[in-house]
Amino acid sequence: MILKFFKTPGLKTGQLKNKLHKVLQIEASVTSLETELCYYVETESLEEDEVQVLKWILSPLLEGECLRCDSMFSDTQNHVIEIGPRLNFSTAFSTNVVSICKTVKLNKVKRVEVAIRYCIKHKRRLNEKIENAIINVLGDRMTEYRYMKPIETFDHGFRPEKWFEVDIIKKGRSALEEVNFKLGLAFDDWDLDFYTELFLKKLKRNPTSVECFDLAQSNSEHSRHWFFKGRIILNGKEEKQSLIDMIMDTQNYSNSNNVIKFSDNSSAIEGFEIPVLRPINTYKCSNFHLENIKQHLIFTAETHNFPTGVAPFSGATTGTGGRLRDIQGIGRAGYYIAGTAGYSVGNLCIPVSWSDARIRLSLNVNISLNIASTAKWYKTVLFPLIQSMSPLCFTKRGMKVAKIGGPVYRIGVGGGSASSMEVQGDNSMELDFGAVQRGDPEMEQKLNRVVRACAEMGDSNPILSIHDQGAGGNGNVLKELVEPAGAVIFTKNFDLGDPSVSTLELWGAEYQESNAILCKSEDSVLLKKIAAREKCPINFVGIVTGNGKIIVSEEENWDISKYLNYEDKNLDSSKHPVNLELEVILGKMPRKVFKLHDMSVQKFPINLPDGLTVLSVLDRVLRLPSVASKRYLTNKVDRCVTGLVAQQQCVGPLHTPLADVAVTAISHFSTKGIATSIGEQPIKGLVNDAAGARMTVAEALSNLVFAQISVLQDVKCSGNWMWPAKLPGEGSALYKACSAMCSLMKELGIAIDGGKDSLSMAARINEDIVKAPGTLVISCYAPCPDICQVITPDLKAPIIGRQGCLLFIDLSYGKSRLGGTALSQVYCQLGNDVPDIEDVQTFKNAFIATQQLIADKKVLAGHDISDGGLITCLLEMCFAGISGINVNITHKPDSAIDVLFCEELGWVLEVDEKYQDEAVKMLQCYGVPVFLIGKSVGLGMNSEVVVKVRNEIVLSTTVIDSMSIWEETSYQLERRQTNVTCALEEFSQLRERTVPAYRLDFDPARSRPILKDIAERVKVAVIREEGINGDREMVASLLEAGFDVWDVTMQDLLENQIILEVFRGVIFPGGFSFADVCGSAKGWAASFLFHSSLREQLRRFVARENTFSLGVCNGCQLMSILGWIGDEDTKDGERSGICLDHNLSERFECRWATVRIENSPSIMLKDMQNSVLGVWVAHGEGRFTFREEVLKTLEQNNCVAIRYTDDYGNPTERYPMNPNGSVNGIAGICSKNGRHLAMMPHPERCTQMWQWPWKPAEWNYEASPWQRLFDNAYTWCQE
Repeated sequence: MILKFFKTPGLKTGQLKNKLHKVLQIEASVTSLETELCYYVETESLEEDEVQVLKWILSPLLEGECLRCDSMFSDTQNHVIEIGPRLNFSTAFSTNVVSICKTVKLNKVKRVEVAIRYCIKHKRRLNEKIENAIINVLGDRMTEYRYMKPIETFDHGFRPEKWFEVDIIKKGRSALEEVNFKLGLAFDDWDLDFYTELFLKKLKRNPTSVECFDLAQSNSEHSRHWFFKGRIILNGKEEKQSLIDMIMDTQNYSNSNNVIKFSDNSSAIEGFEIPVLRPINTYKCSNFHLENIKQHLIFTAETHNFPTGVAPFSGATTGTGGRLRDIQGIGRAGYYIAGTAGYSVGNLCIPVSWSDARIRLSLNVNISLNIASTAKWYKTVLFPLIQSMSPLCFTKRGMKVAKIGGPVYRIGVGGGSASSMEVQGDNSMELDFGAVQRGDPEMEQKLNRVVRACAEMGDSNPILSIHDQGAGGNGNVLKELVEPAGAVIFTKNFDLGDPSVSTLELWGAEYQESNAILCKSEDSVLLKKIAAREKCPINFVGIVTGNGKIIVSEEENWDISKYLNYEDKNLDSSKHPVNLELEVILGKMPRKVFKLHDMSVQKFPINLPDGLTVLSVLDRVLRLPSVASKRYLTNKVDRCVTGLVAQQQCVGPLHTPLADVAVTAISHFSTKGIATSIGEQPIKGLVNDAAGARMTVAEALSNLVFAQISVLQDVKCSGNWMWPAKLPGEGSALYKACSAMCSLMKELGIAIDGGKDSLSMAARINEDIVKAPGTLVISCYAPCPDICQVITPDLKAPIIGRQGCLLFIDLSYGKSRLGGTALSQVYCQLGNDVPDIEDVQTFKNAFIATQQLIADKKVLAGHDISDGGLITCLLEMCFAGISGINVNITHKPDSAIDVLFCEELGWVLEVDEKYQDEAVKMLQCYGVPVFLIGKSVGLGMNSEVVVKVRNEIVLSTTVIDSMSIWEETSYQLERRQTNVTCALEEFSQLRERTVPAYRLDFDPARSRPILKDIAERVKVAVIREEGINGDREMVASLLEAGFDVWDVTMQDLLENQIILEVFRGVIFPGGFSFADVCGSAKGWAASFLFHSSLREQLRRFVARENTFSLGVCNGCQLMSILGWIGDEDTKDGERSGICLDHNLSERFECRWATVRIENSPSIMLKDMQNSVLGVWVAHGEGRFTFREEVLKTLEQNNCVAIRYTDDYGNPTERYPMNPNGSVNGIAGICSKNGRHLAMMPHPERCTQMWQWPWKPAEWNYEASPWQRLFDNAYTWCQE
């Protein structure tokens, strides 16, 4: 049966305004738009008390009985349009709600979906065309559709399609051609001939439809990299090296520090031996300790252009999740810390002066924002880890094959074969729908927990081999796993998320959040224990046979022995959907031959309008998305989670998104780490493919130079190629670009160790072919001996009251080429002469010399010259440091516009005046061209920016006037993704912003606790529910304070593995329990409140006077529901009258906020009152809301412990200083007795000074002030 519950409103205020704006653009007669949610619940018959529990889960707190059984909209009186998810598979929302229901024993609930009902009021009748247009803007047609009537069943009527034989024996190649078209296999003529001959002459049988699909995926461009490995005939002459040969040859010219290279999933370089946090036991609750382990550094790269083009948001989740699983799937398992993301989009169609209004590309602003919403970080860092390498075991007969992660869905079918198409769009719409993805971050998190738990067992790791599931689904991943021994796979052993999934789909679907592992038979029980503790599904789906075959069996009951007896001749006579020799599928195949030709393209020199001024050009350039502020990207994703981030993308006192390089630690107890940076120059490559490739490498290194690394020769790179390589002229361009890149890397002494190619970067739109610019992205990474040695772009001399000198390292040798630059783009031109590297040795020397200056602590700030040229580089340094400059460039003869806007290789350093001569001398000793071009002067938004060229003033402005232009594009994008009022408030306040006035009223120096024997230490439990991701940094902070810290899951408590009675403190860390469906921490709270034994344990724990608790972020939200803060007499959130609601911005916020610690009874904040400190915040529902009388009582009892402040240290409700809009600036609340503290900011991510993205220059403290919070708790326990 289907139960229906309705709730009003269905959208938040800002979202509703956004939808109404889109509707009005279609039909101006619409007068209003109202919304309601409809929850569709598939369930068996529920008792009344069960219905009440379900309603509690689905209802917002403090709103009482807000769910109705009937709609408030009358379809007969109003124009009602209902938009909901397509019903062909369960949404991630449903998966997580059902998970909550199972936790509270509502096992009758099978599926929960939510639709939005729109009531449209209008002055005139809406015809069918208008109505369809409105439907298209109200929902995403690839993942949602209109419900013409209320849903009565989730049975979509699909039935599993039977596999069939492809009759090659009778029909020959034509049979294969038919199935090629029907299933969208993308076989070319070579493939069709090869497979026809294979089955006719060698195997002498018909293939099945599943085998054909399998071959299409296994031997697709995505899997085989035919182009990169193929024979290249360029302009009639065969080249000596293939593309992959050229790339791999770079390894011979750099240091041999790769531990893994050119592996299927990830690469790795040698890391460091360091103390690492480890649980004593990973399959049950246990305490933590430190182990000295050698940690190697993993890097991977991912592109997901095709599914992202089909459905941007869900497609981008594929890329994000696939990147994470590539890390998990290395060796015997790896684990990750952070990630990078970059975006290439068409015209965004936002109001800018130079935009061509005639251009309306499909990749518009909404698509780019959807893609960006899935990303973890923008141009930051992917620093996963593996511990000291354990030897891989060869696949042996009798080993078990298991799948861990989510169930099988009809998702991403045919993604591998799509990579073999020359042009996307040549397949059917039905196949495009098959490529739509479904991301479930919660399942990914559970999967990662299992993988990490196994990896942290060291030599006892039960995983013998692991591979991530990607394109080609089980058909690819399971064959890779068991090669060359072979295996039998049983379809009945898979969990199906949709019973209508066919065998072909089970074998070929690219459903997400799934890995495949090999294990010994005796380790299966251990793996089940680990998976059960993390609530992650695990299926043992097959066994290694040793016969060299991959067999897929649909048998209900099977005899393993007949498959292990590979001499059994009767096996071949069995009818199986797949029964192939692995050598046939994965063995060495003849190389394909690619005949490439240059294509002549006429190029024109840059022709700028007469009378241009630097200011008028700047007004355009600073608005170009590649140049403009990326604030709209950086603030909506978590940049501090793990507590290992030493340098993310925001810098300076206002946290401006301008960092060149990203750095993370690899342990909370070490300052050793890893640095990475990104280079990409696709527009320059359109003019000169070789120069574009060289400048891509140069950009990556001129970004990396600002983090001190081991040595240049340790730098390794991942190369991502996104190119329409099979279209005329493009393959030749790619080959030349690759050759140029490899030659440069050899001279520099760096190397490629992995990457990815996407060679179908063209789409058919109507009758036209639209191709993407050939793009090479270089992501380089290297070991960091000291993560504290990082230079950021923000000018620092004015803030510390010193005179700063600006040194221009100019590697252009007098050139000022404008081709392919930001300037050329904003005047709708490309040019015919692009920037290039003039002298490789000088570039290398400049890198080495700058590294030495950083090591000697002679550099205050630095920034590379890239998009927008020298003038943009200088202005961005001003924006980040809120400081002015006085500059005079005298060494170049070209015009001011050429000099300032050319993007020639180089960078600018700010050094203290007292070190100027020393810095110049060192650079000159290395033969590096360096020029003193000016000084950093003035502090504040109204500071002057004066730029001269050969003593003539060409620009005289202020920091705020230029910065407002630079921030304009970001603001326009913010308006489309957040509450418009908040977006405007942040943008309009720029002029008022200043350096935050931090204040410290205590000495953070620590007298370290005398650590007792582990049995005598104070025990605290870090309690986590599924989806929590902030527990390890919390453990590190508590361990540093001296506690005996235990890892306790809700599953441990529910199974009575441990009780709260043994702990003095309980800690609820941050994250996204149950993906925050139905409200943050709602599911987590249900786990406590609807289990009487756990509820009683909580009551007894609070009643003990020697206990304390801390809840951060999701934990704070939990404590407010449990009623642990404020009035001690409350028992749950309904009675406490405290609720954490959605941020006023209506989106997730990650900010480096300023807070003031109040005078409160909190034991953890003792002696810290009146201090004003920076702290990380990262949440989507952090706005404290109260019943009126509750807020009054809290304030009277001094229970408000922490408040957000403005730049002057005063409590504020203004956005973005108050990131969520909490009344009275409230950020944290304690109980009346001071033993329980709940706060939305993350002190555990700020307990090391290197975790602070900005601090006053005079704060040279070794210990972070935030560590005092944890030390205070330990001290209180000792009293």
